[in-house]
Amino acid sequence: MIEKTDIGELKGIGEKTKKLFQKIHIETVGDLIHYYPRGYDVYEKAVPISELEEEKTQTVTGAIYGRVQVSGNRSMQITTIHVKDITGTLKVVWFRMPFLRNTLSGGGTITLRGRVVNKKGNLVMEHPELFYPADKYAEKLDTLQPIYGLTSGLTNHTVMKAMKQALDGLDLTRDILPQELRIKYGLAEYNYAIRGIHFPEDKEVFYHARERLVFEEFLEFILSLRKLKEKNEKLANEYVIKPQPEVDLLIQNLPYELTGAQKKVWKEISSDMASDTVMSRLVQGDVGSGKTIVAVLALLTVALNGYQGAMMAPTEVLARQHYESITRMFETYHIPVKVVLLTGSMTAKEKRKAYDRIECGLARIIIGTHALIQGAVNYDNLALVVTDEQHRFGVKQRETFARKGGEPHVLVMSATPIPRTLAIILYGDLDISVMDELPANRLPIKNCVVDTGYRKTAYAFMKKQIAEGRQCYIICPMVEESENLEAENVIDYTQRLQQEMGDTVRVSYLHGKMKQAEKDDIMERFGKNEIQILVSTTVIEVGIDVPNATVMMIENAERFGLAQLHQLRGRVGRGKYQSYCIFMSASKSKETKERLDILNHSNDGFKIASEDLRLRGPGDLFGIRQSGLMNFRIGDVYQDARILQMASEAAEEIEKTDQEWLKNLPDYENTSSVII
Repeated sequence: MIEKTDIGELKGIGEKTKKLFQKIHIETVGDLIHYYPRGYDVYEKAVPISELEEEKTQTVTGAIYGRVQVSGNRSMQITTIHVKDITGTLKVVWFRMPFLRNTLSGGGTITLRGRVVNKKGNLVMEHPELFYPADKYAEKLDTLQPIYGLTSGLTNHTVMKAMKQALDGLDLTRDILPQELRIKYGLAEYNYAIRGIHFPEDKEVFYHARERLVFEEFLEFILSLRKLKEKNEKLANEYVIKPQPEVDLLIQNLPYELTGAQKKVWKEISSDMASDTVMSRLVQGDVGSGKTIVAVLALLTVALNGYQGAMMAPTEVLARQHYESITRMFETYHIPVKVVLLTGSMTAKEKRKAYDRIECGLARIIIGTHALIQGAVNYDNLALVVTDEQHRFGVKQRETFARKGGEPHVLVMSATPIPRTLAIILYGDLDISVMDELPANRLPIKNCVVDTGYRKTAYAFMKKQIAEGRQCYIICPMVEESENLEAENVIDYTQRLQQEMGDTVRVSYLHGKMKQAEKDDIMERFGKNEIQILVSTTVIEVGIDVPNATVMMIENAERFGLAQLHQLRGRVGRGKYQSYCIFMSASKSKETKERLDILNHSNDGFKIASEDLRLRGPGDLFGIRQSGLMNFRIGDVYQDARILQMASEAAEEIEKTDQEWLKNLPDYENTSSVII
């Protein structure tokens, strides 16, 4: 079966099901094959009742203790039993399954597998899978069932059925990796890997399959980046940007002195923009290290040279905040440079006015969102583009800017802490500057790692901070969009919290399914202190600067990668007030405590990222995934640091020894969406 075959050609996929697959961006059989499971249901050994952890799916074996009870009304009957082993007793409930009373009334030993939740201080297993008699569980022990990202109306069973059919038609000759490379790095053959990732017989097959697919993805990405770097290095500088005395004067007049790291990075940027070739530079700096002022200095220098500079922000609220702070700064220091804002939500009249000012060259600095690269915008002489890594500013976007006139210098800002060894590989087409120093006036954030029993105390602490005029964030774990639970999670939490806090405290929520205008409205109101507590998913990672926010509480902190937790923590500690971060964990495992303890004792993002790499083991693949960094289909740069380094070595070998193979390599399809 050819991978380009339409998904509708598969048996059992009619027009209605085809539309559901299209909703999750599956148009062809090839798209389906590369739609990897988002996780696996792993049937592991039973644990003693005393070792159960809340919010986890686990297995227990025990004797039915007491009688089977059925309560509730006709529409919602609840079947309840108690199961006992030598370590303790567990309450178990099923919904709408009254017939289980007959099955279980004989007593005996059973095995149950289900999610464990905390109800009024006691652990309860809700609606578990039942194995009766207990030894029936042996058939499923150690097996892995794929779980796919879904959309409303599409079931996991439908995806699995289509996947099995697609895999039966695989092209057995497809293997882009040379055999000697596979042997050298101990990699599985492609067909084995693609079957093993979807339907692994056991964990070993899964690990082996995944390693091969991650390696291939990283290798194609690295080779594409190197091609891009080669192309960029040959680009002649059409916009030679000379240093300007007004910029030096602004640096002297700022109410704070630039750190040594800021001065060093500014020197590197100035040198790049004045050189013979176009600048492609990444500024990698921890949250709060002062990257924005360096970007403003670059934009101002370009403007004073008679050219235009554009700064692309990931959200409208942040774009507006940048626009207002730059305008205010220029007014304060009497800098005669026109700054213009351009965002998608502006009225047609406002946009036309902005377009005119940009095209005639009156606007020297343009701040905006993705609207900056849309068709209607024509630049007069765009010499610099500053962008945030969240924008995944890629090859296509750069070409779009180039078509609007010339090859601009590009400056990418990143707050993601990545150890330098990995950054050199991942940003292989960019020169890297590192800001590893925080401004002297920043108070270090005070951290604490606590269990769920501390929640009431945390709420009381927030009330106290709010009474002093401060604001708070609460982060709920990211839930897969397909589960349709993300919104409920945050909305339910907000409702409960509002009752807890009372009418004098305004609590609101933010999640990924809201329209951009709604998100912007909430963030703007939070910025004005019209909302005191913002309950959010990780969409807040890229937010606005709210110096008044002093408390960040992260629920289920064990579900996040350390680097992401550190970035979330960076939402507070931005003003003159002492700030606090509360990492709340439901996990009792020693490993989780060790991981989170690193955050408890360090505010250094680069150190945290290195520790995150050190502590990651293959077992984590079933738990934490470091979201928010690089749009890879299966690879994870923290989890798979070792494979990334292997792929980098292999890329060097191929470049030296196999030019023919390199010529046939297609451009990595995600390069433009991953990074420039």
